[in-house]
Parts: sequence; structure tokens; C-alpha cells
Amino acid sequence: MTTSPDLEDVLSDIRACRACLGDLPHEPRPVVRVFPETRLLICGQAPGRRVHESGLPFTDPSGDRLRDWMGVDYETFYADHRIGVAAQAFCYPGTAPQKHGRSGGDYPPPKRCATLWRPRLLEALPRMELTLLVGGHAQVWALGERARASMTDTVRAWREYAPDILPMPHPSWRNTAWLRRNPWFEAEVVPYLRQRVRGILYA
Repeated sequence: MTTSPDLEDVLSDIRACRACLGDLPHEPRPVVRVFPETRLLICGQAPGRRVHESGLPFTDPSGDRLRDWMGVDYETFYADHRIGVAAQAFCYPGTAPQKHGRSGGDYPPPKRCATLWRPRLLEALPRMELTLLVGGHAQVWALGERARASMTDTVRAWREYAPDILPMPHPSWRNTAWLRRNPWFEAEVVPYLRQRVRGILYA
């Protein structure tokens, strides 16, 4: 299937966007991967350094964990156009300086990106069935007042947002300790996610 005119236009405009030029420590490189067939949209925070370099979302250990949660392999993740990725911000925001000998995490996504592009992009994806809100920034933006006080509380209340939205923690290695403290996520949410993914890709 060819790209619809509306989606083609918005993707072209996103990839040409330089709204954050001068605010980022590098040349903007918007990364977004959606198609007219997209029915499952993954909305994370922003591309990391490796994704900034590759131009392909989730080409990092976070992507390996996410694909495991979804129950899909690397080839399916990138070859099946029913899976799309559009983070809150499309450009790598840079990494915070080290503190106390520990490497800093990435800066939060600039709010202007979602304000500029997200409504228009979502309007151009009429076949959407499920959006994965990966991390607190994505959850707060998409859910607004429906978001709970913390990312953990929002994910714990995942049934309230079903069936069209599923809040999740970020699959970063930084959240490994969170997963150990919250075993209910992999016991309850991951099986539901895999079931939904099978229904979208194989039903």
C-alpha cells in the first residue's frame, strides 16, 4: 500500500523540521516510522543516541526488551507496517552530564515537538487500534488528567485505559530495578500486550 497523501505530507514535514536547531547539541534528525497500515503505535520519550545515529527506532537494548515484551522478533518489528513508532519528540535531546560518577540519563523530550506534530500525525493514522505509552512523559502528554501521580501508578491502572491505550515503563536497562520491584508488570501486563499484538498481526 502506498502512503496516503495526508500522511506523506506530515511525514515529509516532520523529517524536515528544524524547530529545535540551536537548542540541541547536534543537528536535528527526526526519527519516526509509521505507515498507512499502522494499527499499533509505540510512543516513547525520544530517540536515544544510538537511534539518532542509525535513524531507526529501538535499535538498542531497549528495543530488544520491548520486542520481547511484545512477543515479536526483530524482522517482524521492522518489516510489518502494522507496527509504527512515533515518540513524543522525534529528535535525540542529548544526555545530561554525569553526576557523582554516574552517567546521566537523556534530557526530557522538548514539549514543542509533540505540540507541533502529534495531533496532525495521529489524525493521519486512522487505523490505529492500540497505542503503547512508553514512560511517564508519553503518559502525561497523552492521558492528561487521566494520568496518575506517578508512572508506576499509571501503569498499575492499565486496565482503566484499555483497550486502545496501554501505559508501560520504558524498556531501558535503567528500569531493570523497577521491574524487579514490580513483578506484576511482567506477570499481568506483558501477557495482555502479547495477546493484543497477536490479535493485531495474526488474527
